[in-house]
Amino acid sequence: MLNCSRPDPPALLEALSPVFELKSIRPVMNLSVTTNVTVHFTLFGILGVDEKAQVLTTYIWQYLIWRNEFVQWDPDQCGSLWITIPRNLLWVPDIVINEFMEKNSAVFVPYSYLYYDGVMLDNQPVRVVSSCRLNIYTFPFDSQNCSFSFNSYLLRSDSMRLDYISAEEIYINSKKVMTTVGEWELTGVTVKILNLPAGDGEMYEEIRFHLSLRRRATLYVVNLFLPGFFLIMLDLFSFLLPPKGVERFFFKVTLILGYIVFMLNTNDLLPVTGDSIPLTNVFLSLCLALMVASLLETIVITNLCHSTHECPVPHWVRVFVLQLLGCLVCLHPEPPCVEDAIIENPAAEPKVSTLVGTSHTPQQLGTLDDEKTLQELRSLGRVLKVLHHQVKGWVSQSSEWVQVGLIIDRLLFGLYILFITVSVITIICFWVNSLNKS
Repeated sequence: MLNCSRPDPPALLEALSPVFELKSIRPVMNLSVTTNVTVHFTLFGILGVDEKAQVLTTYIWQYLIWRNEFVQWDPDQCGSLWITIPRNLLWVPDIVINEFMEKNSAVFVPYSYLYYDGVMLDNQPVRVVSSCRLNIYTFPFDSQNCSFSFNSYLLRSDSMRLDYISAEEIYINSKKVMTTVGEWELTGVTVKILNLPAGDGEMYEEIRFHLSLRRRATLYVVNLFLPGFFLIMLDLFSFLLPPKGVERFFFKVTLILGYIVFMLNTNDLLPVTGDSIPLTNVFLSLCLALMVASLLETIVITNLCHSTHECPVPHWVRVFVLQLLGCLVCLHPEPPCVEDAIIENPAAEPKVSTLVGTSHTPQQLGTLDDEKTLQELRSLGRVLKVLHHQVKGWVSQSSEWVQVGLIIDRLLFGLYILFITVSVITIICFWVNSLNKS
């Protein structure tokens, strides 16, 4: 029990002078007595999350409460229930946060509260840059679970016991005082006390606070998904352009260039880690792959429609594409054209002969032989028939290649619609599920 010469703070500070000399030892009368330290904090702000470095930056108000058995005074005699003492004049527990990655850069507060019954209250702001295993697979609809592990750096559980007030109180107080309305929000706090083995065979206590954080996804939906979705929809409607023209080709090239510029501008919004690839990156890459595939398909169709094909359609292409895929996309191959048969009329020869014989006199014909003329006409007819068959074959062959291109075009159009539908439904489900967790 301290004795104060008068009831004022200077007299109380003078009575505490012998206690200041004992700051290097744990404040207990008997070393077998355990010092109970209550750990509490309030989360004031979530400053940022670095997915690449796997660190969480927060700003907290840390509270440590313990009892100093060397201190006790009569409030009436000393005139005060408490006094503020410089932290370096009294013993302070060596409580650390295991996840700390950088030095505390918050404002240093040099004072602690000391009450008449020996209870000390140490409050200080801490800028915590802590390690946190971040799972960004469902970015930007992800929720993270980071932890703050408080324990003594040197003292074991037989010398120091840790305690906490309430995880619910931490969550409620943090929601009240939190001023940052950024990308992340606090959704819950849980706590548990662990007894872990130390390197010297003894045990030490650790209080582990788990912070549940949820990313606000609205910003990413507006700035990332909607522009990409609009570009994909434009590429989808480009299939309505005539496939035999070159306008579609230039339109798709322009869209791909615009999509690449969009991805370069939004590259800072995407997280980068070496652990996993977010579904958003996969979605954007698949969109680019579909746009490139549609451009290549446009090149193929343009080549099929504007080139002369000397080789016929292979049998496996005719079976797989024209028959199977054609039925799948409801684009059946055109039936082969029935060639016009050239019917030789036997009565025509006499007519020609008669025409030749009756129209001209033997003097006008001279030495012209009627039979030779008919043979020349028949030979010319056979040549024309061969040419007719060749032209019809080339036209039919080119028509088959055009049908192959149109079927592939219709198939990619259907795959485009299916991909966009599934993607939109998936994004909406993730978004709704993320909102329901808040």
